[in-house]
Amino acid sequence: MVIDFKKVYFNSIQLAKLGCVMCLMLGLIFHQVLADDNVQVQIQQPYIDLHSGPAGGFPIIYVAAKNEWITVLKRRTNWFKVETVKGVQGWVKQDALHLTQSSSGQAVKLSDGSFESFAQRDFEFGAMGGSFEGVPSMTVFADWVATENLVAGVSVTQALGDLSENQFFLVRVQHTTFPEWRVSPYVTLGAGQIRTKPRANLVQSGDEARTSDLLAAGLGLRYYIAQNFMLKLEYQHLQALTNRDENEDLEQWKLGFAVFF
Repeated sequence: MVIDFKKVYFNSIQLAKLGCVMCLMLGLIFHQVLADDNVQVQIQQPYIDLHSGPAGGFPIIYVAAKNEWITVLKRRTNWFKVETVKGVQGWVKQDALHLTQSSSGQAVKLSDGSFESFAQRDFEFGAMGGSFEGVPSMTVFADWVATENLVAGVSVTQALGDLSENQFFLVRVQHTTFPEWRVSPYVTLGAGQIRTKPRANLVQSGDEARTSDLLAAGLGLRYYIAQNFMLKLEYQHLQALTNRDENEDLEQWKLGFAVFF
């Protein structure tokens, strides 16, 4: 068997591009979550101090009075740049915005991007790159956080090899034993289907695309980084339930990022 390294290199480049696109999409989602552009709030306390920069060490340049409206422009960690109706721009700490209310009269509550807010997340979305049976693979996933220990979700993986293309999806359940740890191991179980399609030059030899049911079990490690980001490393052992006498054992390693809400 002769391996076409040019094709392997091309497939790796294509998967890398896909990974970059996914990371860009996740970054845009993350930016949208953190940016409170053009949101107007009304001060409910006697006053709020506006600083010249995003830290307590910067001098106070303006004092916004009670009932005054301010517009939130952008966020930097737990500081927000705001603008008053008089056009004065300054920075206020997140705690100060909790002393305001929205135009609908609701008290403003903002996530501080801390590990405590991570424990209260509802959804996770991410992309992971890795190796599936020795060829480059890319996985995207969406998860629902049912409890602090249990997560349910779906994932879709594509692996482009020199001999075949593999696409499979899984419906997964994830259990984290120590959710209070910043770095925490977890286990996963899943079921789905895999479709294996031979490369064009092999179809003439009689090989055809086939679809098989799929079972999966895995071990992973998640690391909460900061704000709404976390890093995930995962190993999966998969078994394709084929029509042949023996089932097919498969392996996948993957590493990637996730954002949560």
